[in-house]
Amino acid sequence: MGPMEITLVVLAILLLFGGKKIPELMRGIGQGIREFNSAKSNLKSEIEQGMKEDKTTKTSVPASEETKA
Repeated sequence: MGPMEITLVVLAILLLFGGKKIPELMRGIGQGIREFNSAKSNLKSEIEQGMKEDKTTKTSVPASEETKA
């Protein structure tokens, strides 16, 4: 996209939404991006925590062997 196409897109957005609605639109987009990033980091931490728990259960001694000793 060249500068002419970008200018046309900006003008079309201005015509469709008006000057007063654009800040609200951008605020909504920013909030959506923040929520997405938050959900992404929460999911990542849950996966990492699950992997750590899985490693500890594999390396620990089973309960049946602990009672025999």
